[in-house]
Amino acid sequence: MSHRELITADAVIPALRASTKKQVLLEISERAAQLSGLDSREVFDSLIQRERLGSTGVGNGIAIPHGKLARVKDLFGVFARLEKPVDFDSLDGQPVDLVFLLIAPESAGADHLTALARTARLLRDPLLVAKLRASRDPSAIYSLFTQTPTSHAA
Repeated sequence: MSHRELITADAVIPALRASTKKQVLLEISERAAQLSGLDSREVFDSLIQRERLGSTGVGNGIAIPHGKLARVKDLFGVFARLEKPVDFDSLDGQPVDLVFLLIAPESAGADHLTALARTARLLRDPLLVAKLRASRDPSAIYSLFTQTPTSHAA
């Protein structure tokens, strides 16, 4: 599954204002709910449940929160570029300013893990990350995810 299939232009938040990890998760849960018809509280609760197992802050200012929900039919993502970095209890102790949310069906199994791995790999590209951090244009950010070189295609 490519990022073109995971994320839509409407799923890009180019300048999210939040001062805590909880606020970030609430805001991206709201956007996920708007796009999917899910209940935002249900999305948020799944993210919090996952965060209790360990932070999804993977390092270098990046977090990939994720959850599985019974009412979800297809994997989908929401990307947020934060106005200011927030403490995310990341593995490297660095604050987070780029967040890629993944929501999957409960039955997703390997597809969910594959999407997580491909997203993590994509967000390890220093050039892409620099461009994401520099842009406030949602369509430009969307293009960065959907027009990535095939070596990073997900």
